[in-house]
Amino acid sequence: MSTPVSAPRPVRCLKCRRVLRRPSPDGYGPKCRQRIRRAAPARLPEFKPYQVAKAVELLELGGLVPLRQNRIFLAVSDDGSEVYRTAATGQCNCPAGLRPSPSPCYHIAAARLVCAA
Repeated sequence: MSTPVSAPRPVRCLKCRRVLRRPSPDGYGPKCRQRIRRAAPARLPEFKPYQVAKAVELLELGGLVPLRQNRIFLAVSDDGSEVYRTAATGQCNCPAGLRPSPSPCYHIAAARLVCAA
């Protein structure tokens, strides 16, 4: 008696939860990816240009995973050794997010880009 083979689960967009025909490495569908890229320069005036570039890179590599309805995210560190919790509202438990500074960390910038799109 052979075991039945189950169909693979469909891959869904991390932003809108639609089923993706062609899975992408970043986890977003083409429309959501386009909205995020369009929102990048205009929505983040309080971040420095290098932080916006790192936030976009984090999104393109699939290093930001939503936990609860695109409000709280898991963000992977630069070297991939740590995972931080971050939110678009300005909280992040990475070392840069925990110390008081005039500009927030780039994990928060990435979360804001996803929420703005």
